[in-house]
Amino acid sequence: MGVEGREKQKIMEAGALALSGQLGATVQRLRKAYNLSLSELSQQSGVAKSIISQIERNETNPTLATIWRLAQALDVSIERVLQSAADEPFLEKTSRADTPILVSDDGRCRLAIIGWIKTVEWLQVYDFAAEPGGALESEAHQRGAVESLSLSEGELTVEVGGAVETVRAGETLRYRCDRVHVIRNLGQVPARATMVCILKAAAMA
Repeated sequence: MGVEGREKQKIMEAGALALSGQLGATVQRLRKAYNLSLSELSQQSGVAKSIISQIERNETNPTLATIWRLAQALDVSIERVLQSAADEPFLEKTSRADTPILVSDDGRCRLAIIGWIKTVEWLQVYDFAAEPGGALESEAHQRGAVESLSLSEGELTVEVGGAVETVRAGETLRYRCDRVHVIRNLGQVPARATMVCILKAAAMA
């Protein structure tokens, strides 16, 4: 299931804010390494020249979509764009209280967003828990998106486009999620799984 509405906006803004301190120097270093002017990078990325200038001077908090476009224009992986200029060791911990939780309409399924906020536009990771009888119905994500469901406890049934498959503890099920899909716990015990959603941008890289 993708992050939607206010939760997605909140996560994206937090990710952009966390990035802003180191992003400017990294973009400027890469741009100069390619001998690109601000105008040339603007033309190649589709990001306004004024915005790129503000990013390099750390005067704005760019969205992840903007960072993605700059990474594509500079022909580097997003990881390289996000890393610090000094390539310092990285350790980041999120407390349980700070982990966003999404709840299904029936209240019986919970999605804890455990993925990195900086990758939310192309890679999303969740800790999924479903009580007996719980069902999580998700709208179609962007075309080409794929979901991977690795079960650690219980049993779940996944329905995608009329096809139905059951996954049990120790098994992993992968399926297209660019159409309506439903995850159900038809068993008598709670189920738990790690869910990874790979969006089109990553699949095409």
